[in-house]
Amino acid sequence: MACVGPRRAPSSAPAPSARREWRRQHPARQACSRKCAVANSGTGQHRFEKWTSWTSSCETLAESILSWRSERFVGGGRMNSWRCAWLASLLVAASAWAQDPAPGYPSRPIRVIVPFPAGGAADALPRIVGERLAARWGQPVVVENRAGASGSIGTEAVARAEPDGYTLLATPPAPLVINPSLYPKLPYDPAQFVPVTVMAAIPSVLLVNAAKVPVNTLQEFVALVRANPDKFNYASQGTTTVSFLTTEMFKTAAGSLRITHVPYKGTAPGLAALLAGEVEMMFDNLGVTVQHVRAGKLRALAVGSERRVPSLPEIPAMAEFYPGFVSIAWFSVSAPPKTPAAIADKLSATIVEILREPDVAKRFDALSAEPIASTPAGMTAIMKEDAERWRNIIRAAGVKLE
Repeated sequence: MACVGPRRAPSSAPAPSARREWRRQHPARQACSRKCAVANSGTGQHRFEKWTSWTSSCETLAESILSWRSERFVGGGRMNSWRCAWLASLLVAASAWAQDPAPGYPSRPIRVIVPFPAGGAADALPRIVGERLAARWGQPVVVENRAGASGSIGTEAVARAEPDGYTLLATPPAPLVINPSLYPKLPYDPAQFVPVTVMAAIPSVLLVNAAKVPVNTLQEFVALVRANPDKFNYASQGTTTVSFLTTEMFKTAAGSLRITHVPYKGTAPGLAALLAGEVEMMFDNLGVTVQHVRAGKLRALAVGSERRVPSLPEIPAMAEFYPGFVSIAWFSVSAPPKTPAAIADKLSATIVEILREPDVAKRFDALSAEPIASTPAGMTAIMKEDAERWRNIIRAAGVKLE
């Protein structure tokens, strides 16, 4: 999810002394206990009830875990709660194995629309998952980039598609939770999309051109910009993107820094401009930029995760300088409005299984993408809280469309 802004208040999860009682009283635990007690009587009908109640309880418990975990996700602590997501994914996968919610689906090619250009994580992650979906189901999965209007063009195309599961939307936060706070009218209603899953999350990173910007630390960069107002430029993928809003948050947190915005039509052209020295800085996803940092072309001054990234421990977290500053982008899959829940559930369960495959995990890790693998209900909770967060951030920063 993309998360930028102050840390949430402490969680309302039960204290250690109360956890035993909390678990005993949890609805999923009670449901499982009641139904399994009936099933244990031994008749064939009761054995069937035991089987179906077990899968139902798995789904209930998984949704509860993801709902609880999403509270930490939006505040940055999500990066430390992957065990919850993984446990939920196991439960969802077990439930899917026991029953096929949409027999016969898919029977023809699936189209996945990415409402942004190729060249970034928003494009790379659905392609990785799409390859595995095609291999599992024996049907082609075609990823189509349909960029424009801050993601609205591709998102509208999915909103108007038949609700049959053969056209899907794969997107970062902007079209679903950021655009509604910036555009007075959209050609689609984000709330009407049928959620499938939040696949993964990637922290942002503050990058500078190593040849043009003679600094090694975040403090040095802030001092340099402050001493040279309006002389530095920064790139973004547009005014509704995580990159732009994160930079605006940084400018405010650092004391009203004066840096000029230069928008580009996607991650790839913005990153190319940074590498060429056309702009001096950019907030981008960590995964697609690590190679340039290691090659010495770019310098990473801070990451947007709550804590340092294990693979790059030498790079500090923004929160070390500005407490509560978190910037993490999530990448989701949705279906058109009115898509049957059975299809969304089957897609979600299958993607969860795919995200557990060692090869997929390795490829995600290369992009610094941490699997989230939410249920549809978990994605709904994440979107709801993230939309409110972005609304508050946009209002506080006074962001206006250019």
